[in-house]
Parts: sequence; C-alpha cells; structure tokens
Amino acid sequence: EKKNNKKPKQKRNYYGYRRKQNKKTAKETVPFRIIPLGGLKEIGKNCTILECNDEMLIIDCGFCFPDDEMFGIDVVIPDFAFLRENADKLKGLIVTHGHEDHIGGIPYLLKEFNIPIYASPLTLGLIGNKIEEHGLTAETHFIEAGNKFSVAGFDIEAIQINHSIADAMAFSIKCAGGHIVHTGDFKID
Repeated sequence: EKKNNKKPKQKRNYYGYRRKQNKKTAKETVPFRIIPLGGLKEIGKNCTILECNDEMLIIDCGFCFPDDEMFGIDVVIPDFAFLRENADKLKGLIVTHGHEDHIGGIPYLLKEFNIPIYASPLTLGLIGNKIEEHGLTAETHFIEAGNKFSVAGFDIEAIQINHSIADAMAFSIKCAGGHIVHTGDFKID
C-alpha cells in the first residue's frame, strides 16, 4: 500500500494566486460602511456618510439644480430619511470646499440635526451666510490644511488640494474599521 503524502492544495483565486489567510477572526473585524446619499453618477447633491462603531460622520451636504422636467422646484437636496433613522449616531459634518454642490444642503440639514461643522475659513464663511439667511445657528470649527483633529471615533487629517475655489481640502480619515481618503473635487492645472 502506498501512502498519499501530498499536501492539500491551497485555494487559488481567479488569477491563480494563493489566497492569504486572514489572521483576524470575525470578532476582531469592525464594520465600516460608506453610504452615499447623493453625488454618485450625478452633478451635485454631494453627501457621503461614513459609519463605524455606531457613529456616523457626514462629508459634504450639497444640492443640485433641477432638470427641465422638475417644474416649480428651486433646488434638489439629498434625501435625509436615512439620517433621520440614525440621528443618534450623527457626530459631525466635514466639508471639502465651498461650492454649492457641496454646501447648498447644509441649512436644510441643520433644520433637522444639531451637529458640529468642520471646514476651512472660506468655506465656513460661505456656510455662515447660508446659516444666517435661514435664521439658524450651528457649532462651527475652523480647520486648515495639515490640521489633524478628531470627530468622535474618526481621526481626520485635512490635506490641501487644488480646485477652482480657494481652501479646498481632501480628508484622510481613520477609524477602527479602516482608513479612507476622501478627495472631494480637485483639478490638476
């Protein structure tokens, strides 16, 4: 009788490479979700939610202008239904730059949720005008490129980028679930 001394074959992925064994167990993995409420496959309404450990961070909150078939509509804002369902998880809003498609929905957001806003000086000035126009108040925090700050469980670094408006920023965001870089809009000149 011959004994079979062959090692069992390691699983290979589609390209034929061996899969690396993940040392983390399911209990150690922290869920991290990126939830777009607008701004994907459209111009305007930019609004993205990051969720980790039952905490949510909003990135931008803009509007878009209606198309020709939307009679009587002045502006279109993101759908806040998901935020209403998770209002207790909202920790703050960070803003990449001051264009309307990134800040235009902020007054409508603040009418429903009392959350702090983090943005550059110019962007906060533009947001401040909108807040005043709507008769609202908000907790605001100035940030500049290179600043590192935290909003709940999110550690954020503001990164200077080039865009058609001053004080535009990208954000490097770390949390227990991972690390992303949100660029916002940028231009290469």
